[in-house]
Amino acid sequence: MSTLVMKSRWHSDTLFQRACWSSAILIGVLLVSILLSLLHGAWPALEKFGFGFLFSTEWNPITSEYGAANALYGTLVSSFIAILLALPLSLAIGVFLTELAPAWMSHSVAAAIELLAAVPSIIYGMWGLFVFAPWFSEHFQLWALDAFSEVPVLGLLFSGPPMGVGLLTSGIILAFMILPILTALIKEALSTIPNVMREASYGIGANRWEVTFFVLLPAVRSAIFGAVILALGRALGETMAVTFVIGGAQDMNTSLFMPATSVSATIAEQFNEATNDMHISSLLALGLLLFVITFAVMAVARILMRKRKLS
Repeated sequence: MSTLVMKSRWHSDTLFQRACWSSAILIGVLLVSILLSLLHGAWPALEKFGFGFLFSTEWNPITSEYGAANALYGTLVSSFIAILLALPLSLAIGVFLTELAPAWMSHSVAAAIELLAAVPSIIYGMWGLFVFAPWFSEHFQLWALDAFSEVPVLGLLFSGPPMGVGLLTSGIILAFMILPILTALIKEALSTIPNVMREASYGIGANRWEVTFFVLLPAVRSAIFGAVILALGRALGETMAVTFVIGGAQDMNTSLFMPATSVSATIAEQFNEATNDMHISSLLALGLLLFVITFAVMAVARILMRKRKLS
């Protein structure tokens, strides 16, 4: 009887190992397949435009001249704005929920934040276009135009007609979208810190500010960095919300108020209306660039996190 049980366990263990290996191999095959399919579709555009495709600001379906610079600029700037706005707020919420709020409030607010993460991106886009953009135009853009018009650098960043949509608006909407991810991950990281670290810090005379910023946050800096990278990956690839509020203009402006475009927004807006093979190939080339950028960001993040762990 024991022999039969041992054989059954051996077969179960073997089956489990093979299932895990098959799943891992399947993920790798899917990743390579996506890359190859994008490369195959984008090859005509890459062959025609070469590396100039990355730096050209021309996007004209009539003359079949295409460049990715405008879309890459909008993607990177809007994602940077989103991280810049969401990270401090996420840190503040995470610290509040773990260190300041009572248990009943912490659980309630954490549940509400998790619900925000489940809201579809198109809802954020519709809210941004029909609710936030008009309010933003009337209450912030008009004030910023008047307040910063004579300031050397800020005058360039906050200039142009107050239309509501644009780079800054898309960055703010993206910040709302990645805020739940950042907050949840930072809260969980802070919750894993043993209470003995807090008690020891308070015991030597540190106040709450010093404990938070010199003990707790440095202890979870690797987790915070990982959360930022995950949120950045979400911001880089976001499509519908950005398409609603970025403006859809194939331009590169210094003003954050001006309409622009992103890689995902360009693909979403034009793929169904692509008129020729070169247009489709250029859109696939944009998709390939976004895939490579996202993969590179994740790879660099893993390398940096590994170095931090080793140090």
